[in-house]
Amino acid sequence: MAEPTPRRNEPRLRPAPLLFEPADAATDPEHFFDLESIDDPRALLARSTELALAFRAATDRAVEFQAMAAAQLADPRRFDRLTPAEVAARAEWTEDYAKKMVEFGRELLRGADAEGYADPI
Repeated sequence: MAEPTPRRNEPRLRPAPLLFEPADAATDPEHFFDLESIDDPRALLARSTELALAFRAATDRAVEFQAMAAAQLADPRRFDRLTPAEVAARAEWTEDYAKKMVEFGRELLRGADAEGYADPI
């Protein structure tokens, strides 16, 4: 897994919306967001690029939420706090990566506090 990279000063991407696929389409291994039905290579490139950007933005956002959750779980003020090794085991990370994610999450939470959000911990 790639290391988290804080991007506080960068604006959030506004990628194309990800649409949920109907259940019957999801069972077809050749079906992927209806891309297989696009014949025009220009349109295919445009739509597949939109999807790639959307997935990338979704991944970045999910990693931020993972980091914040890890920081909350490892918070020394919690009576039921987890060690970095325990966080790593739950998330299927290495312990070193868990430590980095906890610190990244703390940075994100401090940034949220500075922006006037309630303390989530």
